[in-house]
Amino acid sequence: MKTRPIESQMATDAQHIWHPYSKMQSDSPVFHVESAQGVYLQLSNGQRLVDGMSSWWCAIHGYNHPLLNQAIQAQLEKMAHVMFGGLTHEPAIKLVEKLVEITPQPLQSVFISDSGSVAVEVAMKMAIQYWNALAQPNKQHFVSLRHGYHGDTLGAMSVCDPVNGMHSLFNSVLASQYFVDAPACRFGERCREQDLQALEQLLHRHHPQIAALILEPVVQGAGGMRFYSAEYLARARLLCDQFQVLLIADEIATGFGRSGKLFACEHASISPDIMCIGKALTGGYMSLAATLATREVSAAIDRGNPGVFMHGPTFMANPLACAVSLASIELLLASDWHSRVMYLQGRLEQLLAPCRNLSQVSEVRCLGAIGVVEMKQAVDMKSITRQFVDAGVWMRPFGKLVYLMPAYNIDDEALEFLCAAVVDIVGCQPESA
Repeated sequence: MKTRPIESQMATDAQHIWHPYSKMQSDSPVFHVESAQGVYLQLSNGQRLVDGMSSWWCAIHGYNHPLLNQAIQAQLEKMAHVMFGGLTHEPAIKLVEKLVEITPQPLQSVFISDSGSVAVEVAMKMAIQYWNALAQPNKQHFVSLRHGYHGDTLGAMSVCDPVNGMHSLFNSVLASQYFVDAPACRFGERCREQDLQALEQLLHRHHPQIAALILEPVVQGAGGMRFYSAEYLARARLLCDQFQVLLIADEIATGFGRSGKLFACEHASISPDIMCIGKALTGGYMSLAATLATREVSAAIDRGNPGVFMHGPTFMANPLACAVSLASIELLLASDWHSRVMYLQGRLEQLLAPCRNLSQVSEVRCLGAIGVVEMKQAVDMKSITRQFVDAGVWMRPFGKLVYLMPAYNIDDEALEFLCAAVVDIVGCQPESA
């Protein structure tokens, strides 16, 4: 197929393509990527950008990795896809074996889906079906933390932050859920009684109606990039047990090493009843997610009415996605990923430290391969994105947050270049009124 001129392609994009969180007729900049290699994006205009986002946190090995390419190519020669209803295949079986091996031991039942939002929907449906099977059909609601983000589909959106999570647009169709303030105790701090008080009181009053507590372990991602105490997570697990409420851990953003543990639940040494994973699962190659549950959860659903779990995506367990996911996990585990992520944490802390002296900055915080510069006022997305591109880096800030989640294999030269651009551009932003 003949390549069209870039100008013609961009004209089609502007006329017909609706980008995420954008107007259809938008004046925000869109940049045409020609190729990607390692931690670099090659734009069609000749610019090369250091990617500080690892494509919304999923390309943990960088781009165009030969081993991941090989996994997809080898699977493609066998089959690209086959329905999963009544059929199975080796890539799915081997992937599930690996997931059961590396996740907390009680998680033995794995449902493979297409995206993180769907994985959350699946988890919520599992929780409701579980309690229905136990003759407690009133347990149909969920508790979530403010500043949480769990996806953009309707069920997932209902447990996102009620102020920042687009609820005002969809109030009449979203399920009504319960919310408690996000923990004030920060990562590395002790959890105080007052940090748990709101959650404990809510569960005490409403547990007969609550199916599960859903939270992002330790790291609240797109809802605020907040790092909270692992002890809060451990004690929330105990409260769930006390009040007979399931615990759903949304590890979509935190899974596969991003926080410094393979899964963020490990910071608190706890196991959830249900866990959602996605994003880095495929190393950023394809869309795939999974929801893992304990045997207790799956067995109850099997015994209940209608005796099956009521969900089944058309492209569930796509063989190409399963094959590259297995290859990505094996590549990660074969490396000294923990030392590498902790090294990145130290370097991010050092390289972003100058931002602490800027009057525009409220706070700088780092955990694992996550660096966050929180501004005192919201950034202008249109102008700051252009400034980053002109500086040779790709960043996607939102609200007051300029944050980095680079690939684990970024080298020092690229990381220093990236962080220097952040320091310079943050320092050029308007000061608070």
